[in-house]
Amino acid sequence: MTFYIQGKYDQAIQASDKALELDPQIADAWNTKGNVLYSQGKSDEAIQAYDRVIEINPQSAEAWCNKGNALNDLSKYDQALQAFDKAIEINPQFAGAWYNKGIALKSLGRTTEAEAAFAKAKELGYSEPS
Repeated sequence: MTFYIQGKYDQAIQASDKALELDPQIADAWNTKGNVLYSQGKSDEAIQAYDRVIEINPQSAEAWCNKGNALNDLSKYDQALQAFDKAIEINPQFAGAWYNKGIALKSLGRTTEAEAAFAKAKELGYSEPS
């Protein structure tokens, strides 16, 4: 995870892969790998990693939200909404999932619903990235 935070993506992938060689059931390693792939613009591959996290831990709101973000990037907004809704079902206080749901809704032209999702995210303490 430290390599990912430092922006050392190749090393982060290597560390994740090494951990997964030892134990392919390490959800955090799959999630980190997904985050790196997503950061590199490899959304399809990131979704595969997030799906592995979800197989291991279906209650990972973070993985559902991450998958939704990657689906948003691929303009698969209906699927993204399903992922964000699952994240919110698991953790209704997940402000980032509410915000990203708003992005998907806005992309679908569902402005009123998007505004409500953005308002909920803000109510939960989400501040828009600058």
